[in-house]
Amino acid sequence: MQNTEHMNADAKNEPKVRVGETALLLLIACIIGGVANYVSTGVGAAEALPGMAILYACSVIGLILARFVPFYLPSVGWVSLIAIAITIPGVPGSEWVVEQVGKINFLALATPALAYGGLALSAKEFAIARTSGWKIVIIAICVMLGTYLGSAVIADLTLRVLG
Repeated sequence: MQNTEHMNADAKNEPKVRVGETALLLLIACIIGGVANYVSTGVGAAEALPGMAILYACSVIGLILARFVPFYLPSVGWVSLIAIAITIPGVPGSEWVVEQVGKINFLALATPALAYGGLALSAKEFAIARTSGWKIVIIAICVMLGTYLGSAVIADLTLRVLG
C-alpha cells in the first residue's frame, strides 16, 4: 500500500508550468522553426503555416493540461498524447493533420532548439567545469569521439546488411 503522505508531498513539489510565458516562447520558437524549415526545404511560410499551427496548438493544449489537470504528467507527455490522438487513423481530420505536419522538416525544427540547449550554460555548470580540471576535457573528447565512431560503425554495418 502506498503512503499517501509521500504522494501528497510529491504533488507539492511538482513543477508548475507558466502557460502564458511558455506559450509566447513557443510562438517565437515556431517563427524560428518556420524560417529554419524554409531554409532547409524551401517550403514557404504560408504552406507550412497550418502544420506549424497544429504543432503550436498541441503544445499549448499540452501545457494547459499539465498545469491544470489534478494529477501529474509532464507537459511533454500531454503534448505527445494529444499529437498521437489527432493523428490516429480513423479520427476525423487525421489525414489532413498528417499531410499538413508532413510539410515540416522536424530536423530543421530540432536544430535551433538543440543549439540553444547546447549554448545555455549556467554559471553553476561553468563552476563545475573549473573545479573538474583539465582531465574532464580529455574525458569529454574521448566520449564524443567514441560516440561518433560507434555511431558511424553501427550505421556502416546497418547499411551493408540492408543495402
